[in-house]
Amino acid sequence: MAEGKVGESVNRLTDITESQNSAEDDSSESSGAQYPQDLKSVLVTSVLNLEQLDIDLYRGTHHWVPRTQRLFGGQIIGQALVAAAKSVGDNLYAHSIHCYFVRAGDPKVPVLYQVDRTRDGRSFTVRSVKAIQHGQPILICQASFQVLQPSPLQHQFPMPVVPQPEDLLTVEELIQRYLSKPDLTESAKQGLNKLLATEVPIEVKPVSPAHFYRHVPGEPRRVFWARARGYIGEADMKLHCCVAAYVSDFALLGTVLLPYSKYRACFTASLDHAMWFHNTFRSDEWMLYECDSFCEAAGAWLRADCGEEMGFWLPRVPRKGS
Repeated sequence: MAEGKVGESVNRLTDITESQNSAEDDSSESSGAQYPQDLKSVLVTSVLNLEQLDIDLYRGTHHWVPRTQRLFGGQIIGQALVAAAKSVGDNLYAHSIHCYFVRAGDPKVPVLYQVDRTRDGRSFTVRSVKAIQHGQPILICQASFQVLQPSPLQHQFPMPVVPQPEDLLTVEELIQRYLSKPDLTESAKQGLNKLLATEVPIEVKPVSPAHFYRHVPGEPRRVFWARARGYIGEADMKLHCCVAAYVSDFALLGTVLLPYSKYRACFTASLDHAMWFHNTFRSDEWMLYECDSFCEAAGAWLRADCGEEMGFWLPRVPRKGS
Protein backbone atom coordinates (compact mmCIF):
# COMPACT_ATOMS: atom_id res chain seq x y z
CA MET A 1 0.00 0.00 0.00
CA ALA A 2 1.35 3.40 -0.90
CA GLU A 3 2.70 5.46 1.93
CA GLY A 4 1.24 8.95 2.44
CA LYS A 5 4.26 11.23 2.61
CA VAL A 6 3.26 14.89 2.52
CA GLY A 7 6.85 16.04 2.55
CA GLU A 8 8.42 13.70 0.00
CA SER A 9 7.61 16.02 -2.92
CA VAL A 10 9.07 19.09 -1.22
CA ASN A 11 12.44 19.22 -2.93
CA ARG A 12 14.08 22.31 -1.49
CA LEU A 13 13.37 22.69 2.22
CA THR A 14 16.94 22.53 3.51
CA ASP A 15 17.19 26.24 4.26
CA ILE A 16 14.03 26.19 6.32
CA THR A 17 15.86 24.68 9.28
CA GLU A 18 17.15 28.16 10.06
CA SER A 19 13.58 29.26 10.63
CA GLN A 20 12.83 26.27 12.86
CA ASN A 21 14.60 27.89 15.80
CA SER A 22 12.18 30.81 15.75
CA ALA A 23 9.06 28.68 15.92
CA GLU A 24 7.75 30.57 18.93
CA ASP A 25 5.84 32.98 16.68
CA ASP A 26 2.06 33.30 16.78
CA SER A 27 1.38 30.65 14.15
CA SER A 28 3.43 28.06 16.00
CA GLU A 29 1.81 28.85 19.33
CA SER A 30 -1.65 28.36 17.87
CA SER A 31 -0.65 25.05 16.31
CA GLY A 32 0.51 23.77 19.69
CA ALA A 33 -2.84 24.38 21.37
CA GLN A 34 -5.72 21.95 21.51
CA TYR A 35 -8.45 22.24 18.91
CA PRO A 36 -11.80 23.76 20.00
CA GLN A 37 -14.50 21.19 20.66
CA ASP A 38 -16.68 22.40 17.78
CA LEU A 39 -13.88 21.68 15.28
CA LYS A 40 -14.35 17.93 15.08
CA SER A 41 -11.68 15.78 13.47
CA VAL A 42 -12.65 14.55 10.00
CA LEU A 43 -11.09 11.23 11.00
CA VAL A 44 -14.02 10.74 13.38
CA THR A 45 -16.83 12.39 11.43
CA SER A 46 -15.98 10.86 8.06
CA VAL A 47 -12.91 8.67 7.53
CA LEU A 48 -13.47 6.24 10.43
CA ASN A 49 -17.27 6.53 10.41
CA LEU A 50 -18.16 3.29 8.64
CA GLU A 51 -21.55 2.47 7.15
CA GLN A 52 -23.01 -0.82 8.40
CA LEU A 53 -24.44 -2.90 5.56
CA ASP A 54 -25.19 -6.09 7.50
CA ILE A 55 -24.02 -7.91 10.62
CA ASP A 56 -20.22 -7.68 10.64
CA LEU A 57 -20.15 -6.07 7.19
CA TYR A 58 -19.20 -2.40 6.75
CA ARG A 59 -18.37 0.06 4.01
CA GLY A 60 -15.71 2.77 4.24
CA THR A 61 -15.18 5.83 2.06
CA HIS A 62 -12.08 7.91 1.33
CA HIS A 63 -11.18 11.43 2.46
CA TRP A 64 -7.58 11.92 1.39
CA VAL A 65 -5.78 10.06 -1.40
CA PRO A 66 -1.96 10.38 -1.71
CA ARG A 67 -0.32 11.60 -4.91
CA THR A 68 0.35 7.97 -5.85
CA GLN A 69 -3.40 7.61 -6.47
CA ARG A 70 -3.44 4.46 -4.37
CA LEU A 71 -5.32 4.32 -1.09
CA PHE A 72 -3.43 5.42 2.00
CA GLY A 73 -2.53 2.29 3.97
CA GLY A 74 -3.28 3.98 7.29
CA GLN A 75 -6.87 4.56 6.19
CA ILE A 76 -7.42 0.87 5.47
CA ILE A 77 -5.75 -0.18 8.75
CA GLY A 78 -7.78 2.33 10.78
CA GLN A 79 -11.06 1.40 9.12
CA ALA A 80 -10.37 -2.32 9.57
CA LEU A 81 -9.80 -1.77 13.28
CA VAL A 82 -13.03 0.24 13.48
CA ALA A 83 -14.93 -2.67 11.92
CA ALA A 84 -13.35 -5.13 14.34
CA ALA A 85 -14.05 -2.87 17.34
CA LYS A 86 -17.74 -2.65 16.47
CA SER A 87 -18.07 -6.39 17.12
CA VAL A 88 -16.72 -6.39 20.70
CA GLY A 89 -18.08 -5.15 24.03
CA ASP A 90 -17.50 -1.71 25.53
CA ASN A 91 -15.37 -3.26 28.29
CA LEU A 92 -12.69 -4.37 25.83
CA TYR A 93 -9.71 -2.31 24.68
CA ALA A 94 -7.61 -2.70 21.56
CA HIS A 95 -4.50 -4.73 22.38
CA SER A 96 -2.79 -5.30 19.01
CA ILE A 97 -3.30 -5.58 15.27
CA HIS A 98 -1.36 -7.53 12.62
CA CYS A 99 -2.06 -6.60 9.01
CA TYR A 100 -0.95 -7.77 5.58
CA PHE A 101 -1.42 -5.67 2.47
CA VAL A 102 -2.09 -8.00 -0.44
CA ARG A 103 -3.29 -5.61 -3.18
CA ALA A 104 -3.20 -1.92 -3.92
CA GLY A 105 -6.31 0.01 -2.93
CA ASP A 106 -8.44 1.64 -5.64
CA PRO A 107 -9.46 5.20 -4.64
CA LYS A 108 -12.35 5.18 -7.14
CA VAL A 109 -14.48 2.66 -5.21
CA PRO A 110 -15.38 2.19 -1.51
CA VAL A 111 -13.83 -0.55 0.65
CA LEU A 112 -15.92 -3.32 2.22
CA TYR A 113 -14.87 -4.70 5.62
CA GLN A 114 -15.95 -8.22 6.53
CA VAL A 115 -15.47 -9.21 10.18
CA ASP A 116 -15.04 -12.78 11.38
CA ARG A 117 -15.59 -13.29 15.13
CA THR A 118 -12.65 -15.64 15.57
CA ARG A 119 -12.76 -16.03 19.36
CA ASP A 120 -14.45 -14.53 22.41
CA GLY A 121 -12.38 -15.29 25.51
CA ARG A 122 -12.63 -14.21 29.12
CA SER A 123 -9.66 -11.82 28.90
CA PHE A 124 -8.79 -11.66 25.19
CA THR A 125 -11.00 -11.49 22.12
CA VAL A 126 -9.80 -11.94 18.53
CA ARG A 127 -11.31 -10.66 15.30
CA SER A 128 -10.27 -11.24 11.68
CA VAL A 129 -11.07 -8.56 9.12
CA LYS A 130 -10.85 -8.60 5.34
CA ALA A 131 -10.81 -5.31 3.44
CA ILE A 132 -12.33 -6.03 0.02
CA GLN A 133 -12.47 -4.23 -3.32
CA HIS A 134 -13.61 -5.64 -6.66
CA GLY A 135 -14.40 -8.93 -4.92
CA GLN A 136 -10.81 -9.47 -3.74
CA PRO A 137 -9.08 -8.75 -0.41
CA ILE A 138 -6.67 -5.81 -0.36
CA LEU A 139 -5.82 -6.18 3.34
CA ILE A 140 -6.06 -8.98 5.91
CA CYS A 141 -6.10 -7.90 9.55
CA GLN A 142 -6.03 -9.79 12.85
CA ALA A 143 -7.11 -7.65 15.80
CA SER A 144 -6.86 -8.56 19.48
CA PHE A 145 -8.88 -6.92 22.28
CA GLN A 146 -8.49 -7.33 26.01
CA VAL A 147 -10.10 -6.46 29.31
CA LEU A 148 -8.04 -3.60 30.73
CA GLN A 149 -6.24 -4.94 33.80
CA PRO A 150 -3.57 -3.15 35.87
CA SER A 151 -0.20 -4.89 35.92
CA PRO A 152 2.22 -4.88 38.87
CA LEU A 153 5.09 -5.02 36.33
CA GLN A 154 5.74 -1.87 34.32
CA HIS A 155 8.78 -0.67 32.36
CA GLN A 156 9.48 1.25 29.17
CA PHE A 157 12.30 2.76 27.13
CA PRO A 158 12.94 6.44 27.92
CA MET A 159 11.46 9.04 25.62
CA PRO A 160 13.98 10.61 23.21
CA VAL A 161 15.15 14.07 24.22
CA VAL A 162 13.71 16.36 21.52
CA PRO A 163 12.16 19.84 21.33
CA GLN A 164 8.58 20.06 22.51
CA PRO A 165 5.83 20.50 19.87
CA GLU A 166 5.12 24.11 20.86
CA ASP A 167 8.71 24.95 19.86
CA LEU A 168 8.45 23.43 16.38
CA LEU A 169 6.71 24.28 13.11
CA THR A 170 4.09 22.22 11.33
CA VAL A 171 4.68 21.01 7.78
CA GLU A 172 2.29 23.72 6.56
CA GLU A 173 4.13 26.44 8.48
CA LEU A 174 7.45 25.25 7.07
CA ILE A 175 6.04 25.46 3.55
CA GLN A 176 4.58 28.94 4.17
CA ARG A 177 7.97 30.18 5.33
CA TYR A 178 9.66 28.75 2.29
CA LEU A 179 7.05 30.30 -0.01
CA SER A 180 8.04 33.73 1.33
CA LYS A 181 11.58 33.39 -0.11
CA PRO A 182 12.06 35.88 -2.97
CA ASP A 183 14.28 33.57 -5.06
CA LEU A 184 11.76 30.73 -5.22
CA THR A 185 11.05 29.51 -8.75
CA GLU A 186 7.53 29.49 -10.12
CA SER A 187 7.51 25.70 -10.49
CA ALA A 188 8.56 25.30 -6.86
CA LYS A 189 5.79 27.67 -5.77
CA GLN A 190 3.22 25.65 -7.68
CA GLY A 191 4.40 22.39 -6.13
CA LEU A 192 4.37 23.82 -2.61
CA ASN A 193 0.93 25.36 -3.06
CA LYS A 194 -0.38 21.99 -4.21
CA LEU A 195 0.90 20.51 -0.96
CA LEU A 196 -0.83 23.22 1.04
CA ALA A 197 -4.10 22.51 -0.77
CA THR A 198 -3.95 18.82 0.19
CA GLU A 199 -6.36 18.13 3.04
CA VAL A 200 -4.37 15.61 5.06
CA PRO A 201 -6.24 14.88 8.34
CA ILE A 202 -2.93 14.57 10.27
CA GLU A 203 -0.89 17.42 11.73
CA VAL A 204 2.88 16.84 11.74
CA LYS A 205 5.83 18.74 13.24
CA PRO A 206 9.22 17.39 12.11
CA VAL A 207 11.96 17.56 14.73
CA SER A 208 14.66 17.94 12.04
CA PRO A 209 13.07 19.20 8.79
CA ALA A 210 16.19 18.91 6.61
CA HIS A 211 16.60 15.27 7.64
CA PHE A 212 12.85 14.62 7.45
CA TYR A 213 12.82 15.70 3.80
CA ARG A 214 16.04 13.81 2.86
CA HIS A 215 18.09 16.87 1.93
CA VAL A 216 21.05 15.76 3.99
CA PRO A 217 22.09 12.10 4.32
CA GLY A 218 21.66 10.71 7.80
CA GLU A 219 20.87 7.62 9.80
CA PRO A 220 17.63 5.83 8.89
CA ARG A 221 15.65 7.44 11.70
CA ARG A 222 12.81 9.96 11.65
CA VAL A 223 11.37 11.74 14.66
CA PHE A 224 8.30 13.94 14.51
CA TRP A 225 5.31 15.00 16.56
CA ALA A 226 1.91 14.02 15.16
CA ARG A 227 -1.75 14.27 16.09
CA ALA A 228 -5.15 14.06 14.46
CA ARG A 229 -6.23 17.33 12.90
CA GLY A 230 -9.35 18.45 14.78
CA TYR A 231 -11.00 17.67 18.11
CA ILE A 232 -11.83 14.14 19.30
CA GLY A 233 -11.91 14.51 23.08
CA GLU A 234 -12.33 11.91 25.78
CA ALA A 235 -13.88 9.37 23.44
CA ASP A 236 -13.95 5.57 23.64
CA MET A 237 -10.33 4.42 23.90
CA LYS A 238 -10.89 2.07 20.95
CA LEU A 239 -11.61 5.12 18.77
CA HIS A 240 -8.30 6.74 19.74
CA CYS A 241 -6.55 3.47 18.85
CA CYS A 242 -8.24 3.52 15.43
CA VAL A 243 -7.04 7.08 14.84
CA ALA A 244 -3.52 6.12 15.96
CA ALA A 245 -3.66 3.20 13.52
CA TYR A 246 -4.47 5.68 10.74
CA VAL A 247 -1.58 7.95 11.74
CA SER A 248 0.86 5.05 12.13
CA ASP A 249 1.33 4.53 8.39
CA PHE A 250 2.51 8.10 7.84
CA ALA A 251 6.14 8.70 6.76
CA LEU A 252 7.35 5.21 7.61
CA LEU A 253 8.68 3.89 4.31
CA GLY A 254 10.66 7.02 3.49
CA THR A 255 12.76 6.40 6.60
CA VAL A 256 14.61 3.62 4.77
CA LEU A 257 15.95 6.07 2.18
CA LEU A 258 17.29 8.67 4.61
CA PRO A 259 20.94 7.51 4.26
CA TYR A 260 20.57 7.79 0.47
CA SER A 261 19.70 11.43 -0.22
CA LYS A 262 20.41 11.12 -3.96
CA TYR A 263 18.38 7.95 -4.44
CA ARG A 264 14.82 8.15 -5.78
CA ALA A 265 12.68 5.05 -5.40
CA CYS A 266 10.31 4.54 -8.31
CA PHE A 267 7.91 2.49 -6.21
CA THR A 268 7.36 1.87 -2.50
CA ALA A 269 4.63 -0.12 -0.79
CA SER A 270 3.79 -1.49 2.63
CA LEU A 271 3.70 -5.27 2.95
CA ASP A 272 2.83 -5.87 6.58
CA HIS A 273 2.05 -3.70 9.57
CA ALA A 274 1.64 -4.49 13.27
CA MET A 275 0.80 -2.38 16.32
CA TRP A 276 0.61 -2.92 20.06
CA PHE A 277 -1.27 -0.50 22.29
CA HIS A 278 0.46 -0.30 25.68
CA ASN A 279 -1.44 2.48 27.43
CA THR A 280 -4.37 4.87 27.22
CA PHE A 281 -3.86 8.11 25.30
CA ARG A 282 -5.55 10.75 23.16
CA SER A 283 -4.80 10.80 19.46
CA ASP A 284 -5.82 14.47 19.13
CA GLU A 285 -2.96 15.46 21.44
CA TRP A 286 0.68 15.55 20.36
CA MET A 287 2.39 12.15 20.17
CA LEU A 288 6.08 11.71 19.48
CA TYR A 289 6.65 9.32 16.59
CA GLU A 290 10.08 7.74 16.25
CA CYS A 291 10.75 5.65 13.12
CA ASP A 292 13.92 3.72 12.47
CA SER A 293 14.99 1.20 9.85
CA PHE A 294 17.27 -1.30 11.56
CA CYS A 295 17.93 -3.37 8.44
CA GLU A 296 17.64 -2.97 4.67
CA ALA A 297 18.01 -6.22 2.78
CA ALA A 298 15.60 -7.85 0.35
CA GLY A 299 12.98 -5.30 1.32
CA ALA A 300 12.83 -2.65 4.00
CA TRP A 301 12.40 -3.49 7.66
CA LEU A 302 11.16 -0.67 9.85
CA ARG A 303 10.22 -0.17 13.45
CA ALA A 304 8.40 2.78 14.96
CA ASP A 305 7.64 3.80 18.51
CA CYS A 306 5.08 6.39 19.40
CA GLY A 307 4.82 8.19 22.72
CA GLU A 308 2.74 11.05 24.00
CA GLU A 309 4.00 14.30 25.49
CA MET A 310 3.98 13.05 29.05
CA GLY A 311 6.41 10.26 28.30
CA PHE A 312 4.20 7.20 27.99
CA TRP A 313 5.11 4.98 25.07
CA LEU A 314 1.96 4.22 23.15
CA PRO A 315 1.67 2.16 19.95
CA ARG A 316 4.62 0.12 18.70
CA VAL A 317 4.71 -0.40 14.95
CA PRO A 318 7.05 -2.93 13.28
CA ARG A 319 6.72 -2.89 9.51
CA LYS A 320 8.09 -4.42 6.36
CA GLY A 321 7.89 -2.67 3.03
CA SER A 322 9.40 -2.85 -0.41
